[in-house]
Amino acid sequence: MKNRIRDYGINIGKLKTGINNLITDVPGVKVGHVTLRKGNINTGVTAIIPHEGNIFKEKLVACSHVINGFGKTVGTVQIEELGTLETPILLTNTLNVGLVSDALIEYMLKENEDIGVTTGTINPVVCECNDGYLNCIRERNVSRGHVFESIESADVIFKEGAVGAGTGMTCYGFKGGIGSASRIIELDSKEYTIGVLTLTNFGRGEDLVVDGEKIGEKVFCCNEEDKGSCIIIVATDIPLSYRQIKRVCKRASVGMARTGSFIGNGSGEIVIGFTTANKINHYEDKDIISIKIINEDKINLIFRGVAEAVEEAVLNSLACSETLKGRDGHVRQGFGEILEKL
Repeated sequence: MKNRIRDYGINIGKLKTGINNLITDVPGVKVGHVTLRKGNINTGVTAIIPHEGNIFKEKLVACSHVINGFGKTVGTVQIEELGTLETPILLTNTLNVGLVSDALIEYMLKENEDIGVTTGTINPVVCECNDGYLNCIRERNVSRGHVFESIESADVIFKEGAVGAGTGMTCYGFKGGIGSASRIIELDSKEYTIGVLTLTNFGRGEDLVVDGEKIGEKVFCCNEEDKGSCIIIVATDIPLSYRQIKRVCKRASVGMARTGSFIGNGSGEIVIGFTTANKINHYEDKDIISIKIINEDKINLIFRGVAEAVEEAVLNSLACSETLKGRDGHVRQGFGEILEKL
C-alpha cells in the first residue's frame, strides 16, 4: 500500500482508528478492485461486499442520502423505500453503469437460483463518477468478467488511490481515486467500528484544505470548475435503524467540507450507509421481528466518527495516488509528490 496521509505525519481527528484504518475494519466487509490501465484506458470497477453470507437472503438495514444529485446511481430508490441492501455495492465510471448493473444482476442470479422464479427480483446497487478526463470513457471498457473478478477477489486488505473505479478520477485538481478510513466507538464498554470508503472526483484546486491548513492556495495545479462527484460508502457494526443510519450518512458532508468542498452544482455526492448488526431475512416466518438500535443520546460519537473518517478517506485517496498521464496526454499530478516537498 502506498503512503497514506498519516505516513506524512498528518493525523486527522481525535477518535481512535480501526486496526487497518479501512472500511474493512467492520467485521465481514471486504473490498475488491479490477484496474484497467493502458494508454487512453484508465478506469475500472470496485466492489464493496457488505458481509460474508448470502446478502440477498440476509439483507442489511441500509439507507442512501443525496448531498447533491448530479449522478447516475442505480438502486437507491428501493433502498430508500425498503431500507435494505441486498447486493454488493459496485463503483465504476459513469458510462459503464448499465453494463456493471447487468453483470451484478447476472452474478446474483448465479448465486441465487430462486430469484425471479419462486421469489422476487433483485435490486443491484451501482454508483459512478465521471473519469472522462483521464479515460476514454466512450469505449466502456469495464466488462462482465471484470465485475465478477472484483467481487470474487474482494478481501480485507485492499489498495487505495488510482485503482479500481478510482483509476481515472481527479480530486482537487490532483489525481484522486479510492480512499478509506475507520473509527472506533465505545458503547456499553464494547468497541464498535465505523468504516468509510470514498470514490473522489471533485473539488477545485485552490480550495483544498489538509487538516485545517489551506494547502490548495499554495500549491494547486489547476483551478477548474467543480463538476465532479464523490461516492461515499459508510459501514458499521453498530446497531442502527434506517432513520439513524440516514442521520449518520448526512454527516458525511461535514468530512467533505473539512477538505475544502462546497458541494458544487455539477458534482454528484451520493452516500450509501449500512449496518451489519441488523439483518433482515428474505425468508422470514415471523410476523413480528426485533432489531436493536442505539440510544439516540449517544449518537454524537457516531456523527463525529463519520465526519473524521470521510475527511481522512478523501485525503488518503489523494495521498495514495501517483501522477497519471491519460487520455489525449491529459495529466493529473499525484498529491503525494506535494506532500513530500511540504
